[in-house]
Order: sequence, then C-alpha cells, then structure tokens
Amino acid sequence: MGKFVCAGALLKCSFGVAPSSFMVIDPMRPKVQNKPIGNIMDNKPMVNIMPFGMCQSLANPTVASATAAAMGTLTPMPCVPVIMAPWAPGGQEKISNLPALLDNCKCMCNWGGNICVTMPGNVCLAEGK
Repeated sequence: MGKFVCAGALLKCSFGVAPSSFMVIDPMRPKVQNKPIGNIMDNKPMVNIMPFGMCQSLANPTVASATAAAMGTLTPMPCVPVIMAPWAPGGQEKISNLPALLDNCKCMCNWGGNICVTMPGNVCLAEGK
C-alpha cells in the first residue's frame, strides 16, 4: 500500500542534480486534496516529468560529448528526460482505466537514471483515501 501520486509531487532522478515536479494534465482525473491523481502512463518527458536540472549520466550523449571535450572531466549538461516505459509497479486502483501511480513506483530514463517519487503531493493512502 502506498500513497497516490498527485500533480505537484516531487521526483528525483539518480543522475539529476535537482528535484523535479510531476504534472497531471488531464483536468477530469479523480482528485485527492483537489490535486489530480496520476496513473502509470503519466510518464511523458516535458509533459508529466520535468527536467532534473543537470544530467550527470555518461550514457547521455550530450554529457558524454561535453565530458570528452573536457578531457575526461565529468561535465553535466541540461537534463532532458527520455522515458520509454510506464511507471512500475502501479497500484491496484484504477485512475482513468489504468493502474494508479503510487509513491513506491519507479521509472527509468533511457540515460540510466532511476526516477522515483520523493514526495507524493498528498497525505492520503491509496486504500482508504
């Protein structure tokens, strides 16, 4: 059992240098404390998942290129998340016919970053709102 993740939740990437905000753009979603609840398909970069400041992953081509140009000194570059898979594992309750996004869900950036929820944006448990 976890907490629903709502618009305004804080996210963290293992290769990012700053927290990010979670966004829900569907105004018709069920709400907790007047904030729309996310589901596992709310994984779109620059729509649901905002940048994490600077990226430090050498798997990111811009970081690798800048690091090579700096003679091997790690050179972080602006974060632009690239996410291909939904959040997992997802909750049992359905939000817009898909599993709810809970605070124990994670997703992966293509550059190797592990994205997790650090603050779900509400104080209600998924079971028993």
